[in-house]
Amino acid sequence: MRAREPDSDGTVEVDGVRLAWESFNDTAPTTVLFVPIDTCVHSRAWKGQVAYLAQHHRVVTVDPPGNGRSGRELDPAAYGDLAMVEHTLAVMDHLGIDRAVLVGICVSAWQALLTAALHAERVAGVVAVAPWARDRTPPFPVRLEAAVHFEEELDDYSGWRGNNRHYLPDHWPEYAEFFFDQMLPEPHSTKQLEDIVGFTRETTGAVILAENASPRFPDTADEAEALLRGITAPVLVVQGTADLCQPQGRGRSVAAWTGAELLLLEGSGHLPMARHPVVVNRAIKALVDRATGHRTVPRPRRASRRRPRALYLSSPIGLGHVRRDLAVADAMRAERPDLEVEWLTQSPVAEFLERRGEVVHPASRLLASESGHFEAESGEHDLHAFDAVRRMDEVLVNNFMVFDDLVERERFDLWVGDEAWDLDHFLHEHPSLKRAPFVWMTDFVGWVPMPDGGEREAFLTADYNAEMVEHVGRSPGLRDRSVFVGDPDDVVDLPLGPGLPTARDWTRANFDFAGYVMGARPDPGRRDELRARLGYGEDEVVCLVSVGGSGVGHHLLRRVAAAYGSVADRVPGLRMVMVTGPRIDRDALCVPEGVELHGFLPDLDLHHAACDVAVVQGGLSTTMELTAARRPFVYVPLEHHFEQQVHVRHRLERHRAGRRLGYADASPDRIAEELTAALRQPVDYLPVPSDGAARAARMALEVL
Repeated sequence: MRAREPDSDGTVEVDGVRLAWESFNDTAPTTVLFVPIDTCVHSRAWKGQVAYLAQHHRVVTVDPPGNGRSGRELDPAAYGDLAMVEHTLAVMDHLGIDRAVLVGICVSAWQALLTAALHAERVAGVVAVAPWARDRTPPFPVRLEAAVHFEEELDDYSGWRGNNRHYLPDHWPEYAEFFFDQMLPEPHSTKQLEDIVGFTRETTGAVILAENASPRFPDTADEAEALLRGITAPVLVVQGTADLCQPQGRGRSVAAWTGAELLLLEGSGHLPMARHPVVVNRAIKALVDRATGHRTVPRPRRASRRRPRALYLSSPIGLGHVRRDLAVADAMRAERPDLEVEWLTQSPVAEFLERRGEVVHPASRLLASESGHFEAESGEHDLHAFDAVRRMDEVLVNNFMVFDDLVERERFDLWVGDEAWDLDHFLHEHPSLKRAPFVWMTDFVGWVPMPDGGEREAFLTADYNAEMVEHVGRSPGLRDRSVFVGDPDDVVDLPLGPGLPTARDWTRANFDFAGYVMGARPDPGRRDELRARLGYGEDEVVCLVSVGGSGVGHHLLRRVAAAYGSVADRVPGLRMVMVTGPRIDRDALCVPEGVELHGFLPDLDLHHAACDVAVVQGGLSTTMELTAARRPFVYVPLEHHFEQQVHVRHRLERHRAGRRLGYADASPDRIAEELTAALRQPVDYLPVPSDGAARAARMALEVL
């Protein structure tokens, strides 16, 4: 799922060349235009920038001729520098944009600069990322050698020699994969490489050859310098020190000729907007603010008697996290009555908190939907959670930028992030952005490959785990407290990857353990009163079926509904109560007569405590609520969901709780068998301590 969909899109034709554009936040008074990017990729290469910048400005992206949704031109003239300048202006004219800040990379950065030099009245500023320039800087020797042999037939086309007229027409995908592997020298760049290689698959070797033959402008370095020295708009040059495409000298030439700010990114390759999106986003916005006269509102000074203020980030994937987060927040306020807690979160968590009278910060409306992304990634009771998180990268970038903007404007004395993956990852990537004590909470540690993922998935999960270990090792004090929601034995004893410690050993060394965290629990000795209050009769056997707060569980609800008759035949007095949660349309479910259907129940935890047996997914919060209440239950973990399949299963087996049923085996008769077996089986669960919220709160307050 994209972090933000365009408000409008379309095409414009220029001298027979079809150009596709997208526009975001159409009504904003200022415009950032990403000029047609280099033909080997398309405008989605800027996906880490678009959603964030569109919170502040109109943003327009343009696919280059030869890629994306634009036409596939084979005439080299279509790709020439002056033609690309005209393409940019044509899109601006088509959309009624008088003036814009232009952004480009490599050759397209040069074309953005030419637009500013030749049409100053149309350009408010330029951001040139890793720019090509017509200067006297020599190319890298390996690139120069390949260029010398470009027209020759060779015996060996490996490596840089693949950039060859005789090789590219039939082998563009192979060369593109090699080339962009060289452009991403930073460790742990697997996702960025997959993305960019995917973009290259949308063009052909024939198009690339046409682009290579396109006319450059101007002819000499002296002419180029004279043109760029005439630019009056502010310019920003972003250059990586490990760029193997454009030598640093070219960026320095552009900076010297234009008087630009030069931002050097140590260790960055040729794609800083993909590999270092936060620093690039901040730099672009600063340039746009300067070019348009926008002033950032400063953070208020700290008043000597101001009440302490905490910003709590609660994961929106389901509703389990928010129940424990509320319990922790309540315990913090009990210890520190003067503490103000504000929440940065999204649906369905935001609505749940507002019903409870909590303050959800208005900036939350700018967050891209993580729940929506996971739902879009799911199949029939199947959610490859690791893949879904990897493909959520642009959502996470956007959401961190929302957070970063907020804490730059407003002062908070404490940050608490419950599985706020964006916050933890990007703070470790950019420790200088930490402005307050930071408490990190999680109930699992370690990405785990699924068996059918093979060697590739095993490599990727290990790479992600290695990055996590390196982050904490490099900045051990960035998390002021790392709180594991559970006990040491709740952590799986599996290796994080080759040469890495086990998840349990690493977690013991780097976390404090709060025990399991829950809200207030009903008194088990007064369960009859609770049942009566909820409307459950003494002679009823209540089977509660719930699937959490996301929209992923409707397939399981249908399976259990189909099993109702089989269960009723085996269980006299059965009352089956189904709860869809806030993101599943209960009217779209067809259930048999006798099945009671509810939407959102804010007190679902009480129903869990009151029921006689339950059928649930494999989410930790729901299954641990049932475990703490000592209720029999059957859980059906989502297929390919490593957390439910491995981490939650390990914890439940440790607690001797629940009966696991695979979705593939969940026929009506099998569901009925498991439910009746659960009702007959004596409950012998490991006790769940009740002080987890208080312990977690004390850990958090110690750093305030």
